[in-house]
Amino acid sequence: MIVVLDFGGQYNQLIARRVRECSVYCEVHPYNMDLEKLKALRPKGIIFTGGPNSVYGEDSPLCDREVFELGIPILGICYGSQLMAHMLGGRVATAPVSEYGKTEVDVDNSRALFQDVSPRTICWMSHTDYIAQAPEDFVITAHTPVCPVAAMENAARRLYAVQFHPEVMHTQEGMKMLRNFVINICGCKGDWKMASFVETSIKALREKVGSGKVLCALSGGVDSSVAAVLLSKAVGKQLTCVFVDHGLLRKNEGDEVEAVFGPDGPYDLNFVRVNAQERFYRKLAGVTEPESKRKIIGEEFIRVFEEEAKKIGAVDYLVQGTIYPDVIESGLGKSAVIKSHHNVGGLPDYVDFKEIIEPLRLLFKDEVRQAGLELGIPEYLVYRQPFPGPGLGVRIVGEVTADKVRIVQEADAIYREELAKAGVTGLAQYFAALTNMRSVGCMGDERTYDYAVALRAVLTSDFMTAESAQLPWEVLGKVTSRIVNEVKGVNRVLYDCTSKPPATIEFE
Repeated sequence: MIVVLDFGGQYNQLIARRVRECSVYCEVHPYNMDLEKLKALRPKGIIFTGGPNSVYGEDSPLCDREVFELGIPILGICYGSQLMAHMLGGRVATAPVSEYGKTEVDVDNSRALFQDVSPRTICWMSHTDYIAQAPEDFVITAHTPVCPVAAMENAARRLYAVQFHPEVMHTQEGMKMLRNFVINICGCKGDWKMASFVETSIKALREKVGSGKVLCALSGGVDSSVAAVLLSKAVGKQLTCVFVDHGLLRKNEGDEVEAVFGPDGPYDLNFVRVNAQERFYRKLAGVTEPESKRKIIGEEFIRVFEEEAKKIGAVDYLVQGTIYPDVIESGLGKSAVIKSHHNVGGLPDYVDFKEIIEPLRLLFKDEVRQAGLELGIPEYLVYRQPFPGPGLGVRIVGEVTADKVRIVQEADAIYREELAKAGVTGLAQYFAALTNMRSVGCMGDERTYDYAVALRAVLTSDFMTAESAQLPWEVLGKVTSRIVNEVKGVNRVLYDCTSKPPATIEFE
């Protein structure tokens, strides 16, 4: 196991994801976790993450100094590298020139961390502070024209530090560096497999639930579907799956979900569909702020589940398909909250269940898909388009109304249909969203003042970072023509070219 100690950066779960790509199990824990608990995990290596603070600030997070004396290899990344320098006698200061983005870095590839890495390589920098002076017993192993200590190491003490972010895809040889650390320096075997996760999870869930009753929040998306089948394998008929149609689903999706998981589908589940469209529309009336919408949707979900649980009688556990990116974006420890996911930061303070079970909480999206295949879920379900729990509520900028839902449903259906016709493949996620912008147009020789629809398509493996897809112009033209002609209330179509970061994949 590799332990990632979280100092509040936004790439923390991505570090864990990259370590798992090396087939090595990895967990993220707060920077101030108890030293005895850390020792009890018996990690083969420790990684310090980045973070927004300056190490010399009064309230900056610091680890226990004894961590450096455990004899366990440590890799400090960005803030983590500055922390190592600061605590071990080096000097950290405000950089004369900040570095942000893709940067050429000169590395000493005779060092273990940079084995097989090009002498000059592109790395992703994101810092305003820098290591002005390395600790006395450290060797500088990389630099840039404005960053004298882009990497350093004390091989004898098994301490390594990099100022850049090897975990993001913009660092071209970052995976080589992480693999060098995890496999070569830490000595991990690289034998962690998804099959063992599924087997262990089923056994653990069976022990936890015992004879209790379980309610699963089933949206029909990949995450909740895998969670449902996992629980079904563990506890069988003790599980009831409740599908809440909140009126914020894609076109015809409610009926499609029921066809798969309902009584006529391939799974032997206790399936309950709740049509709650009007209830959610009433709650969202007049609400425009994204966080408020997410929290309202999250709370209303829970209230519906509580009502259904009372009908079933004495339900002990609520199961959700929460995954790791949901957790980090909702805030972990001192990490900044990017957006509250309806099933994490959007939960109300009081929940009328004994416990919430989140069996996929430590998995990334592609790992969830691997788990789904291990469970025997068909590929067409495992690889279906991701869809957020708050649904179209976060694909409609501003107030949610039934008419706006209709617009985005129709536009999204056209977009998906035309991409399929054109044979466009390889996209991780694509959808239509409704902006809150209205503009002047001319249709049928008459002035219009209607909404603009935004199209989004991204390429990603982990959903923590993503690049905008370059779709064929003729396909975008066909989609645009159909939307403005067939969807009442739209006179303009835009294409979102922004990567993540700085944007998120969803609009709200």
